[in-house]
Amino acid sequence: MTENAAQTSSIAPAVLHRLVEEDRAPRVLDVRTPGEFRTVHIPGAYNVPLDTLREHRAELLTHLDEDVVLVCRSGARAAQAEQALAEAGLPNLRVLQGGMNAWEMTGAPANRGADRWDMERQVRLVAGSIVLATGLVGVFVPGAHLIGTAVGAGLTYAALSNSCAMGVLLSKLPYNKGPRVDIRTVITELRGKP
Repeated sequence: MTENAAQTSSIAPAVLHRLVEEDRAPRVLDVRTPGEFRTVHIPGAYNVPLDTLREHRAELLTHLDEDVVLVCRSGARAAQAEQALAEAGLPNLRVLQGGMNAWEMTGAPANRGADRWDMERQVRLVAGSIVLATGLVGVFVPGAHLIGTAVGAGLTYAALSNSCAMGVLLSKLPYNKGPRVDIRTVITELRGKP
């Protein structure tokens, strides 16, 4: 665990759910891909994918002057978003413990769209397929198994660094893009919140 990960402030799904029910909800920024967001998200959440958030964090700062909860699938990307916004000077940031997985497990309300595979499942499919294919091809082509070894090394690095190059590449596919998130639209929506 990195020093920054140890400092991450979090909020339990049940606590956030109670705040939403009491009409005291903080701003909820969902940092997943637009495709993931369209599949399921917390009602009232704003979709600001992690890459967009990093690129436009200075613009977002002036519109995030109260408590902010960051959400992703499991909490890893939200923690990265928290670090990026904290480095830019935004206080009062919290990460939803367990992300959307935990939110849904509590039975809290969620807006649903067309079902899609989440990013982690896509990474497992692609990585597993590469390892399987290169292992089988390696029976006939000496050295082909090394491609699978490289994928395994990449996954190990992804776990240790809490980042995933394969996930970043997969997020660029049309399947994961959904409608493009326009930062001006997000900022307009943030301004309009009472």
